Amino acid sequence: MIGGLIFPDMDQCDFTGPFEALSGIPNSTFLTLWKDKCIVRDMRGMQLVPDTSLKEAPQLDVLIVPGGYGQEEVEVDEEVLAFIRAQAEHALYVYPVCTGALICGAAGLLHGRKATTHWTAMGALPFYGAIPCDDRVVIDGNYVSAAGVTSGIDGSLILAAVLRGDQVAKELQLYMAYDPQPPFASGSPARASADVLSNVRARALVITEQRLASARRYAERVLDSL
Repeated sequence: MIGGLIFPDMDQCDFTGPFEALSGIPNSTFLTLWKDKCIVRDMRGMQLVPDTSLKEAPQLDVLIVPGGYGQEEVEVDEEVLAFIRAQAEHALYVYPVCTGALICGAAGLLHGRKATTHWTAMGALPFYGAIPCDDRVVIDGNYVSAAGVTSGIDGSLILAAVLRGDQVAKELQLYMAYDPQPPFASGSPARASADVLSNVRARALVITEQRLASARRYAERVLDSL
């Protein structure tokens, strides 16, 4: 049983990328989860509809936690954090994608764990007790984290291989025609030109500062008391 959390102002690709890969795993069920079954709009207005409320959700084998601008609201929502913590106790894998790692951090799940997240939010991870890793996919025990947005597809194929073997994962990849050949070498800060990097950092400055402030508040409230 696989469940993917959705929430207002999320980045839909953090969810739909993993959904495309993991919903194709043989003999599996994929649930779309939120507090209620009302339409959820992602940060660019796309409408998604949950099929299962948090209270209705069974124990999951895999819990996917996406990111997006709405992560700021979710990581102070105790109902959602309690759900994530409860599921994490018995799930085979918890799988944050992009800044979903910050939500898992706010739930107290990343203390002492290696994790990755979107490159603009990497500086927030240590405030949640996590060990930042600048890799596209990071596995630490039963926690799989994927970096920014499209890396959720990579992480999902890796997770599919762990769950059902390499052959299944390869077949899923082929069916998806997932054969990345990007037209530009601008997919990471290490490869992007200085002007592209500067422009994107400037556009992300407000949310980046908000995320750092939230992370510092968590550290002051929780980590400093340990």
